[in-house]
Amino acid sequence: MNLNLKNKNALVCGSTAGIGKATAIALSNEGVNVTLIARNEDKLKEVLSQLSSGGKHNYIVADFSNPEELRQKVSLFINDFPLRGTKGAGFHILVNNTGGPRSGDILTATLEQFENTFAQHLKCNHVLAQAVVPFMKKEGFGRIINIISTSVKEPIPGLGVSNTIRGAVGNWSKTLSIELGEFGITVNNILPGFTETERLNEIIKAKAQKEGTSFEEMAEIMKSYAPVKRFAKPEETANAIVFLVSEAASYINGINLPVDGGRTKSL
Repeated sequence: MNLNLKNKNALVCGSTAGIGKATAIALSNEGVNVTLIARNEDKLKEVLSQLSSGGKHNYIVADFSNPEELRQKVSLFINDFPLRGTKGAGFHILVNNTGGPRSGDILTATLEQFENTFAQHLKCNHVLAQAVVPFMKKEGFGRIINIISTSVKEPIPGLGVSNTIRGAVGNWSKTLSIELGEFGITVNNILPGFTETERLNEIIKAKAQKEGTSFEEMAEIMKSYAPVKRFAKPEETANAIVFLVSEAASYINGINLPVDGGRTKSL
């Protein structure tokens, strides 16, 4: 299958670890010019060195706790940095990916936790979409992928704030897909299951402490939730993302795609 991604420009958020990093590498292997974005410059440089040679790769240092600063930095990058050798070019692909909030029951969550998570996820996604869509419309091609959670289908116990905000992002995304479809721009959500990342380790640790069991025992219990009886590798989720941003997925728009080994019981 020809994915037809060579020389496309992608902005990949949260790309210094986990699913974001795996996605950046996978896209670069398909000939995409990848711009990484995260808050740790040393880690960004490290990942940049791992991207496939031949592409025009770069990075932006930004903290997703400040949506307005993020807007300014991305706009400056688009206006002042050469992408595909052309000043003022933009991004054909946006992968919205931000680390989730700490686990905990919803009733114990503070207003600040809700506000911070809303800013880091929905507000930042919105800021980035506003920054990239004009170029996508001009090109007649655009792909926006939001990394959310299976909690938009089935809320996950112990992740009260995350369940709430992920649902908001899911509805924002669906609305955006309706508004942008006629311009050759698709908007889809990836719903990762339990994936081998630092975020998963935090969740396992919290669940183990709550249940009074060991990390290893809890990990085995959680693996059993999925019919495939294992956790996902970040690269497996990245493969689904690469397909959705390709020409081959041009008629897939406004969906939630679980990559969870069959764990989610709803359709």
